[in-house]
Amino acid sequence: MVTVSDGVAAGERKDESGHLLVKLLEAERYDVEHRVVPDERDQIAAAIRELAQHVQLVLTTGGTGVSPRDLTPEATESVLDRPVPGIAEALRADAIRQTPHGLLGRGVAGVRGETLIVNLPGSPGGCRDGFQLIKPALGHALELLSGERSEHKPT
Repeated sequence: MVTVSDGVAAGERKDESGHLLVKLLEAERYDVEHRVVPDERDQIAAAIRELAQHVQLVLTTGGTGVSPRDLTPEATESVLDRPVPGIAEALRADAIRQTPHGLLGRGVAGVRGETLIVNLPGSPGGCRDGFQLIKPALGHALELLSGERSEHKPT
């Protein structure tokens, strides 16, 4: 879990979104390692790369909008082996249903090695809603990435 925020990294703001995501992940029995980095492309990419060496899932919060300091999507794209556009598309579509500000979301999702990486918005509501949206698919995605055989059941 990576919180991307200049204010949080400087100790000037509370990390509401990050703490919420930690609670949501722990409630699903994930072991969580939480990092905070400023809105600096190199630092964001480095945190994702480092975590992807030993975790199956990296969620980021923050830095996905259109302000000049919002560089999380570019940093994420720089470390991905393969994109998973369906996740980002679904997150945006759901956000647009909630608020017109959802139109401004630029988050991406993809794979590095055996790790799934997903950008979530920087708001607690966006994180909560985004996590609830992707949660049903996470187990299956992580099984596939780890090389486990997967049975495709009819729906």
